[in-house]
Amino acid sequence: MIDRLKQFFTTEIVNQSGDKEHQQQLAAASLMVEIMVIDRKLESAERNVIQQLLQKQFELSDAEIERLIELAQQEVDEATSLFQFTRLVNDHFKAEEKIGLVENLWRVAYADDHLDKHEEAMIRRIADLLYVSHSDFIRAKHAAKKYSPGKNQH
Repeated sequence: MIDRLKQFFTTEIVNQSGDKEHQQQLAAASLMVEIMVIDRKLESAERNVIQQLLQKQFELSDAEIERLIELAQQEVDEATSLFQFTRLVNDHFKAEEKIGLVENLWRVAYADDHLDKHEEAMIRRIADLLYVSHSDFIRAKHAAKKYSPGKNQH
């Protein structure tokens, strides 16, 4: 059942662009979803930010974004580690794209105007797995803070 569902989403989301591009989209979306669910509070503000970020980054339709997020949520639920996502990012993203992804993770974390300690720890872990330097990690955090609804001070 899951395989058929994944195949459906894969076909629907990327009928022209190929598997590698879809895998990259899914990996980025899954890491964002991981930040959304790590504090065990599903906030609509975080989901909305994920939708906006994916739309901007991948230029998909609203329906494709919804399907991508649903599939990413399933992937996160089934994943045993972050490696399956970070490996794809490391294999296909340039250094500046990885830094941009880390900034996007911060934007998801700040979306509900509450930076949870688990969100921060997870972003740090992901940044390490993506080989993002500590200085770039901090710069991405400060850049993302500008988008926080209340300009969270953590």
